[in-house]
Amino acid sequence: MVSTFAEPAPTSTALLLLGRGADPASEKGVDCPGELPAPSDPGLIERARAAKEALGDRLFVLGHHYQRDEVIQFADVTGDSFKLAQQAAARPQAEYIVFCGVHFMAESADILTTPEQRVILPDMAAGCSMADMAAAVQVADCWDALTDAGIADRVVPMTYMNSTAAIKAFVGRRGGVVCTSSNAERALRWAYERGEQVLFLPDQHLGRNTVVRDMGFSLDDCVVYDPHKPGGGLSVERLRAAKIILWRGHCSVHGRFTLDSVEDVRRRVPNVTVLVHPECRHEVVAAADEVGSTEYIIRALDNAPSGSSWALGTELNLVRRLANRHPDKNVMFLDKTVCYCSTMNRIDLPHLVWALEELEAGRVPNRITVDADTAHHARVALDRMLALP
Repeated sequence: MVSTFAEPAPTSTALLLLGRGADPASEKGVDCPGELPAPSDPGLIERARAAKEALGDRLFVLGHHYQRDEVIQFADVTGDSFKLAQQAAARPQAEYIVFCGVHFMAESADILTTPEQRVILPDMAAGCSMADMAAAVQVADCWDALTDAGIADRVVPMTYMNSTAAIKAFVGRRGGVVCTSSNAERALRWAYERGEQVLFLPDQHLGRNTVVRDMGFSLDDCVVYDPHKPGGGLSVERLRAAKIILWRGHCSVHGRFTLDSVEDVRRRVPNVTVLVHPECRHEVVAAADEVGSTEYIIRALDNAPSGSSWALGTELNLVRRLANRHPDKNVMFLDKTVCYCSTMNRIDLPHLVWALEELEAGRVPNRITVDADTAHHARVALDRMLALP
């Protein structure tokens, strides 16, 4: 059986989503130092292979699940952000860690690896809009608001892995913990054993979906803190009454799926199973058949029976890859239009070739470093997550 994956239709923003446009207001940078190979260069694949072979064991290439296929083919390990950072830490002999992901992921790798190892991000424009929605100064202002409301001493801060090192360090300094989409419930239960309320950063949807869907909270137990409004747009009474204070952040990819998308695919495809990531909106998660992390989605498709139909609410590169990997199953994208992670897609084959050839020439481009104090406190929060029962 041949895969019948239907490519979503392009939109007016397709170039940006493909990493071929610029959004200076939300990205860490849009310029790459040095001379990039032309995307049309027919020798790019061979150049990447040659540079990788020349670097040998000194090099370890990590590829996030949402990366392009042209990049993933050169990854030594593929996975989600935390798995990749752990894999980097498990290779102390690798002098260079080339992280084909986004900025916060490379920061985590730098935190977990040895001082002698150097972490490289092939394109510094590969940021994360969700991570950038929680700036350190904004979170500090939020904590001041909680202090003024008289509740800071009973609030446990926690942050999703998709956050900057500065936010992880903020949480680490204040007795909090990091979580992934796989262990968010365990981390939240840990937090509620230590405090009456939780400040959840930076993805409101993962926090809301976990406490309501998995822990029996009501939507009324949740409030959303908006960093662009005085006091987060919340009264002192609402802050004090809330069980969880959700940061007003979201994933630009998963946040675009709608209830209409779910209802439409159910009308069009008989016996379809709708499987979405917990970063999706609450109404989408509530309407889905299954909800799970990226690794959960991959396992579900691997174990699905032949002939089954699946509508996946997650990043398009991964959905296409799963469809091609399972031609005996009807795998489709939950939305009808293009939905790439735009900043992740900035790491393309020309950037990877450029980075590898720079390393081969003895130059270290785009090194990601986290200062010692920030790294220490971020590591504290990460270690608390690793110690979760």
